[in-house]
Amino acid sequence: MGDEEPDGGVRAWLRSIEVFAGPLPAFAPERAPEDPAVLFLSWLSDAVAEGLRDPHAMTLSTVDEAGDPDARVLILKGVDGSGWQFAGHGFSPKGHQLAVHPRAALTFYWPEHGRQVRLRGHVTRGSAQENAQDFLARSATARAEALLGRQSQYLADPAERDRALGRALARIEGEPSLIEPAWTLYTLDPVEVEFWQAAQTRVHTRLRYERGPDGWERFPLWS
Repeated sequence: MGDEEPDGGVRAWLRSIEVFAGPLPAFAPERAPEDPAVLFLSWLSDAVAEGLRDPHAMTLSTVDEAGDPDARVLILKGVDGSGWQFAGHGFSPKGHQLAVHPRAALTFYWPEHGRQVRLRGHVTRGSAQENAQDFLARSATARAEALLGRQSQYLADPAERDRALGRALARIEGEPSLIEPAWTLYTLDPVEVEFWQAAQTRVHTRLRYERGPDGWERFPLWS
């Protein structure tokens, strides 16, 4: 779009972009399992089987010390009885934010399937052993970058970063079991999990799981 395009032109252009082209999978909420993790892993498996790009990518939303929202895309590390796992440096912006407000939201979106999953809940930090295991499972370059501990800081000279990264890689080569103490595996234990299935008619299907005193309850939602 050129600079001469008026705002109305941009709006018309955006409206012209096709969405939910299909074919889209069906979703019958009345047959959904009792545990939202089971349904989530089924949808994730469908995305993997269909060859969707980065199917385990998700948006992590947090709030900072002032209560302002923040978000970024991360990779899901695991799902089990304790919740959904992700990892990051404890001194990063998200690490600081989660230390102050240990609650967050996760959003998964698979556009080819017209599917979205949204979670909200409390976030806990992993044990020293869990954090170390996750750190050592990363690639050498990813570990070296974490050792620098400068995520999201201003970068004045890329050459300085490359030299520092080279030194960190050399440390890892000499000490393969080297751990970054601030690396953290986080677990979001959801109180709500919503499944959203798009339809070309725009009459979308939504199902929310809410955690009650006796376990999960399921509630269909208006589209």
